[in-house]
Amino acid sequence: MTTPDARLDLQRRQRLGMVEAVWGEHKTADQIVAILESFAAAGELGLVTRVAPEKASRVCEALPAVELHADARCLTLGALPPAPAPPPPAAVAVLSGGSSDRTVVEEISLALRCHGIGVDPVMDVGVAGLHRLLDQLPRLATARILIACAGMEGALPTVLAGLVPQPVIGVPVSVGYGISAGGRTALEGMLASCSPGLTVVNIDNGYGAAMAALRMLRGCAPDVSS
Repeated sequence: MTTPDARLDLQRRQRLGMVEAVWGEHKTADQIVAILESFAAAGELGLVTRVAPEKASRVCEALPAVELHADARCLTLGALPPAPAPPPPAAVAVLSGGSSDRTVVEEISLALRCHGIGVDPVMDVGVAGLHRLLDQLPRLATARILIACAGMEGALPTVLAGLVPQPVIGVPVSVGYGISAGGRTALEGMLASCSPGLTVVNIDNGYGAAMAALRMLRGCAPDVSS
C-alpha cells in the first residue's frame, strides 16, 4: 500500500528531536494504515491524532500491532519509551479545568510519553472552585512545565500563571455553552491574558502544547529524553 499524497517527515526526530504526529481526522482508515506502515518500514514510531472510534477500529483490524489510546483519540505503532518511574517527580504537570477536557489532557500526555517525558495529570481544578487549584499548588511546585487546558472562558491558565513561577502553556478547549462552544472564547481570553509570559497554543492542540513543553525542557536540559 502506498501513500502518494503523504510526504512523511521521517527525519523530524533527527532534526528537531520530535516524533511526527499525523492528523487523522480527515484521513481515511486506508490512508492511516498506509502511513503507519511507512513509519514502521522506516523504523520510526507512528503517532496518529484525532481518530474517531469507528475509523480506529478499522485501522486496528488491518494492523493488529497498532495500539489504540481511546481517551486521547490517538493511535500509535511501535514501542513507546518507558515512562520515568517516580521518583523523580514528573517533568510536566497537565491541568484541566474540568473532566470534559480529558481528551486533550490525554493527547498531551501521550505525545510527551512518546518522548519518554513523565506527566502528572491534575484534573478538574477549574477556577469556578478556586480552592481546588490552590489545594494543588504544593503538588505543582515540583513540575518544570505546567500545561493548563480549559474551555468556557479559559481562565485557568491566566490564574495559574499569576500564582506559579514555572512556564505555563495554555490550551483552549472546545467545550462550553453558547459562545464558548468551539473554544474561540477560551482562545481569545488566553491571548488577552494579563499574566505575563503565558504561552498559548491553538484550540484543542494537545500535541502542539506537548511539543512546546518539550522544546522548553530541552532548552533547559539538552539531555532530556527523545
